[in-house]
Amino acid sequence: MEALIVLAVLVLLAMPVLLVVALVMIGGLRRRVAALEEARYAAQAAAAPEPPVAEPWRDSAPVASEMPVAPVAQAPAPEPIPTPVPVAARAAPPPLPPRAPVTPPAPAVPQGPNVIERAIDTVKAWFTEGNVPVKIGMLVLLAGVAALLKYASDQGWLNAPIELRLAGIAAGALGLLVFGWVQRERRRLFALALQGGAIGILLLTIFAAFKRYGLVDPGIAFALSVLLIAGLGVLAVVQNSRTLAVLGILAGFMAPIWLSTGSGNHVALFSYYAVLNAAILAIAWWRPWRVLNLLGFAFTFGIGTFWGVLQYAPDKFASTEPFLLLFFAFYLIIPLLYARRQPAEKRDLIDGSLVFGTPLIAFLLQAGMLHDDRLLLALCALALAALYAGLGWALIRRERYAALGQCHAVLAVGFATLAVPLALSARATASIFALEGAGLVWLGLRQQRLLPQIAGALLQLGAAFAFVVGADYWRFDGTAVANPTFMSGLLLAVAGFASAWSYRHADKEAPAIVYYLWGLLWWLGTFSHEIGRFVARSSVPDAMLVLVAVTAWLAAEMHRRQPARALVLTTLAMLLCAFPVALWQVDLHQQPFAGYGALAWGVFAALGIRSLWCLRGGQGRAAVAAQFIWWLLWPTVLTLTASWLAERFELAQGWTLALALLPWLLLAAVSLQRWRWLTLPLGERFDRSRHALQGTVFMALAFAWCCYLFVAGDAAPLPWVPLLNPLELTQLAVLALLARWLWTGQAPQELQAQRIPVLAVAGFAALTSITLHAVHHWGGVEWNDRLWSSTLAQTSLTVVWSVLGVISWVWGSRRGQRALWLVGAVLMGVVLAKLVLIDRQHLGNLLGIASFIAYGLLCTVVGYLAPAPPRAAESAVENAP
Repeated sequence: MEALIVLAVLVLLAMPVLLVVALVMIGGLRRRVAALEEARYAAQAAAAPEPPVAEPWRDSAPVASEMPVAPVAQAPAPEPIPTPVPVAARAAPPPLPPRAPVTPPAPAVPQGPNVIERAIDTVKAWFTEGNVPVKIGMLVLLAGVAALLKYASDQGWLNAPIELRLAGIAAGALGLLVFGWVQRERRRLFALALQGGAIGILLLTIFAAFKRYGLVDPGIAFALSVLLIAGLGVLAVVQNSRTLAVLGILAGFMAPIWLSTGSGNHVALFSYYAVLNAAILAIAWWRPWRVLNLLGFAFTFGIGTFWGVLQYAPDKFASTEPFLLLFFAFYLIIPLLYARRQPAEKRDLIDGSLVFGTPLIAFLLQAGMLHDDRLLLALCALALAALYAGLGWALIRRERYAALGQCHAVLAVGFATLAVPLALSARATASIFALEGAGLVWLGLRQQRLLPQIAGALLQLGAAFAFVVGADYWRFDGTAVANPTFMSGLLLAVAGFASAWSYRHADKEAPAIVYYLWGLLWWLGTFSHEIGRFVARSSVPDAMLVLVAVTAWLAAEMHRRQPARALVLTTLAMLLCAFPVALWQVDLHQQPFAGYGALAWGVFAALGIRSLWCLRGGQGRAAVAAQFIWWLLWPTVLTLTASWLAERFELAQGWTLALALLPWLLLAAVSLQRWRWLTLPLGERFDRSRHALQGTVFMALAFAWCCYLFVAGDAAPLPWVPLLNPLELTQLAVLALLARWLWTGQAPQELQAQRIPVLAVAGFAALTSITLHAVHHWGGVEWNDRLWSSTLAQTSLTVVWSVLGVISWVWGSRRGQRALWLVGAVLMGVVLAKLVLIDRQHLGNLLGIASFIAYGLLCTVVGYLAPAPPRAAESAVENAP
């Protein structure tokens, strides 16, 4: 029974293989049939009969001998019998035209294989290229071995002692290793893979014997692992196999981790890693394998950093420092060997990851060990600077090592610079770094060298870091502006602006923009921080407004002398910042002009006008946008002030809303009647934004107008009168200005085409709002959600809408305007639906009954005056001139 099961498993596993082989055979057969059909088609086309050639001279007479010849004129004589002209005397026929070659039709261009065909081709290539029998045999063999192992396991045949099983695995791995070594010349890739796999199996066997089963002592397991890893490295160098070397290094660095007993002996760990790094150094002498160097660097300093974070203590300094210096020396020399092994045409190729990463990581680890002794750490930085300066001086004069020498020179400058903050305060460091960075940028651009420019950028970043590190000392500054913190931040901003100026003069816009934004960030941040520390809380927004105005003015003045788009955008951004500052002022002291706000806005107005005047010379859109923002800013500020005045004098809601909208009404009126006033100071350049400004203003007015429809609008201390109260007068003013805008041709064409429907809808909404306000103020119904459901409101709306519909109905009929008649009809239909759906619930009271009666009467009147809509033809005749 078991044999039958094994046989069934084999058959099932072989079926996919047989299916693939069948598909391959079918695909090949299809291609051969297609090739035969194509060849047969070409042969038939070549054997086709030639088309007949036209021969006009043959068609002129059926036979040449039958052609008569005219007789010669002679004396009268009996008419001779005509004799045929001999063939020889006949005129020569014209030459035959050349026969046109018959070109067989071109065979159809075969289409490329589709996805299924490509998949079949891939499977076919796997089964037809290389050693096909071995591949298929291995598949079947693996299936058989798997089935056999399962059967043996089920029968209990594999319950041998663990020592015997591990020994058998190790013996098999050694056999594979020997066989791979024997095959290294004839089948190199196969042999290398076999050797690496065999040593991997041996390492796993040692790990299992030690960690899982406890059959081997830690020392023996570690020694055996080191022996195998060393053998793997030797095999890699002898056979020039980088893959084996990488496998050996990975196994070597991972061995202490998987064989660890938890003793925490860092001296033994680092000693072992020193041996491994010495092996990497030896390999680097013979082979330029960069990946091997990077792996060693990553494992050495990665595991070292991990151990330092978790287990380092100051009492371990004496036993840890020599290893740090040794590892630093290893990876200082390895890049030299890597450069030495490069060919002459690649003499500039260096291992930048190790050249720059080694001193950085090593110094950070050293700083972690000496964090309490800043002076000693500064001396370490100076020692590194001297070391790299010496290496740079020695290497930069050799052509092969010139690039490496330049890198060492840069590192020397960097560590010499790094010694400054370690010996001096953080704020002084920031100032020195910032100025030195700006100087290096200028020097690099002057000499057209990239390294000084990069060093300058890094120094300015270091200055920023040093400034932040000195944050603990900010609280000791006692004088505004004249303190080290402010001056350091200001120097950072100046260094950024100076670097931007250098790149600007070198015609390099992208770095110039980056440095300019960097300097602007420090400029605004430094002044904002100073304002927050030394200005009273209630006056902080006023001081910020002055800062915004001064920044915008300085940028505009610089633009007037040296035009740059970034400067114009700075002015624009500062004008935009005035909006949130105004809201900030309202939040702190109720209105923008309270306290020092009036003085701040006066300064802002003066500097803002001057800023816009400085932007007159440019041609970009940013200046126009700045003046656009300028004219939107002042109505906003005045609206905030008017709202405060209304609250200050306890005016009713209607007066408050009217005063709030008054500045925008004034701006809209000026834009319609006196546009030239708004073009100052840019002049005619600002005409292009006329439609945009008016559109924005009327959008704001329309939004406010819609919001005003939903407020009660008390007119106290005056009584509420329809149309004559402040709220509705303001709404009527908005509608009047809107009509003026739509009928003067200044509005967009799309909106002008819809001006009558727009005003009609607005008028209907205004009339409905007036009705509801009358119900609220005269009928005593509260202005809330219940207003709409009240009987008085519904009856009033029914009557008003009905009257409006009747007027439209009758007017449209009398004037022959069919569209107006239809509008009235639709409105009456809406009122009827309202009666049926809403007002019918109020039939129990007089108001509800009145609404129905009023609607009926009005419809009766309409039926009498305008029973039918005017005809289209009649309307056209009546409306004709």
